[in-house]
Amino acid sequence: MNPLAAIGRTFLAFLSSAGRIVIFATLGLIHCVMPPWYPRLVARQIMEIGYFSLPVVGLTAVFTGMVLALQSYTGFSRFEAESAIAGIVVLSVTRELGPVLAGLMVAGRVGAAIAAEIGTMRVTEQIDALTTLSTNPYKYLVAPRLLAATLTLPILVIVADIIGVMGGYVISIHKLGFNPTVYLSNTFDILQPMDVVSGLVKAAVFGFLIALMGCYHGYHSRRGAQGVGQATTYAVVSGSILILTFNYIVTEIFFAQ
Repeated sequence: MNPLAAIGRTFLAFLSSAGRIVIFATLGLIHCVMPPWYPRLVARQIMEIGYFSLPVVGLTAVFTGMVLALQSYTGFSRFEAESAIAGIVVLSVTRELGPVLAGLMVAGRVGAAIAAEIGTMRVTEQIDALTTLSTNPYKYLVAPRLLAATLTLPILVIVADIIGVMGGYVISIHKLGFNPTVYLSNTFDILQPMDVVSGLVKAAVFGFLIALMGCYHGYHSRRGAQGVGQATTYAVVSGSILILTFNYIVTEIFFAQ
C-alpha cells in the first residue's frame, strides 16, 4: 500500500496547492476592483513589466519571424506552394508564437522579479509591517501587479506581432526573393481580425497568470534567502507551465467557435 499512499499524498498536496492558488487569485481579483486604488503603483508596474520588457520581447519576435519564414520556405518549396509563406508567417505569429513566446519571456523576466521582490519583503517582515500600518498587502502589493501585467502584456504582444511579421517580410524579400507588393497583399488578404483578437486574449490571460504566480510564490516564501530563491524558481516554472496549459484551453475555446 505504500506506493498508493505516496500517490494519494501527492494528489492531495496538488489539490491543496491548487485550492490555495484559487483563493489567492480570488482575493487578488476582489482587491483589483474594490477601492482604494493605487494608480501610481499600477503605473510603476506597467513601466517595470511592459516598457523594460520591450527589448527581450522584440528580439525574440524578430528572430522568430525570420526563422519561421526560412523554415516555411524549406517546407513549401517542396510542394511549390511558396505563395503561402506570407499567410503562414502572419497567422503563426499573431495566433500562437507572438503571445506564447512573449509570455514565456515575460515570465522569465517579470515573474522572477515579482517573486524575488515580494519574497524579500516577506522574509524581512515588511509585509507584516504593512499589516501593522493598516495597509492591506493584497491591495498594495498584489492588485497593482495583477492589473499591470494583465493590461500590459497585450500591448507587448501587439508590438511582438508587428516586429515578428516584419522579420518574416525582411527575410522573404531580401533573401528569398519575394515581390514586396505581392507579399504584403497576401499577408493582408489572409489576416482576419479574430486572428489578432485571439492572440490578445491569450496575452491578457498569460499576463494575469505570470503576475499571479510571482505574487503567490513570493507572498508565501519562507526560510530566508533560500526560500526567496525557491520562490523565484517556482514562479518561473509554474508560470511557464500555466502559460502552455492555458494556451491550449484558450485555443480550444476559439477553435470551437
